[in-house]
Amino acid sequence: MRFKLASRVAVVGLAAVLSLAACGGSDSETTATAGGDGPEKTSLTIGLLPIPDNAAVYIADQKGFFKEEGLTIKTEVIQGGAAAIPGLVSGTLDATMTNYVSTFIAAEKGNKLKIVSDFFQAGPNVFNIMAAKDSTITSVADLKGKKIAVNTLNNIGTLAVTATLKLNGLTADDVEFVELPFPNMTPALQKGDVDAAWMTEPFLTGAQKEFGAKKIADTMTGPMDGFPIAGLAVTADFAEKNPKTVAAMQRAIGKAQQLAASDRKVVEQILPTYTKINAETAAVITLGTFPTSINEQRLQRVADLMFDHQYLKSKADAKTLLVGSGK
Repeated sequence: MRFKLASRVAVVGLAAVLSLAACGGSDSETTATAGGDGPEKTSLTIGLLPIPDNAAVYIADQKGFFKEEGLTIKTEVIQGGAAAIPGLVSGTLDATMTNYVSTFIAAEKGNKLKIVSDFFQAGPNVFNIMAAKDSTITSVADLKGKKIAVNTLNNIGTLAVTATLKLNGLTADDVEFVELPFPNMTPALQKGDVDAAWMTEPFLTGAQKEFGAKKIADTMTGPMDGFPIAGLAVTADFAEKNPKTVAAMQRAIGKAQQLAASDRKVVEQILPTYTKINAETAAVITLGTFPTSINEQRLQRVADLMFDHQYLKSKADAKTLLVGSGK
């Protein structure tokens, strides 16, 4: 598998073009009184992407669900789940959105993580391979020898594209993956820096409306139909030392996840507050589903497919990712 690492855009630069939701509170850590009923740590920094997947965190903050649990959060923009793991391990992030591929890879490398909440499950046309409108690429077969942008390497994007290539008689060695943040993919297609891009919302709809980008393939079909995508993770050490904080996060996000799952309008209304899209675009983008509980069997699908495509050296047990399970 050949990878090319393109210039990374600093998180600060990415943040400058996003409209993040304001999350109040002091930067200083606040700890509850020892032996009290409240959370052990009340001021939390959470790493998030400017995509619909983690809408529940912003909904929970806007609706006051975190406040009800005695929590104050601030958000930090990340490039992807894999890029956020070092911050989680070092403690600069208390929790982070992570795609499950990143989570299993981190666990195999010894960075034990726990999933606090399930965020997002793929639906049709939510993660597509896109090309420029005048591109000669019209099918997956045409991707042979081409450069394909993904937000991070060795991750959910490359796995999804690899699975799609396999369905069409190709392998990952037949393409060149280029790492680019989601907001940079459409300009890269326009300039011809890449031949195709693995895109998700709201960038998919934006690329189609503003640039006329065309769909080459939906990567969430076949073995990835309804694939579990992302959740909120903390380190196993954090979960062990702060069980009341973790439980408080689960309750707050759980309420927001229920709203997201039952009322699309709630998601539409929150998206313009932390992504670079307007209300009109938010109303027409394609969304996956927002699970209201963590399902071990769903997560096991991720681990099994990763092992099949040699993303993991040995089979992994999804149960080890769940809060309350052993390390």
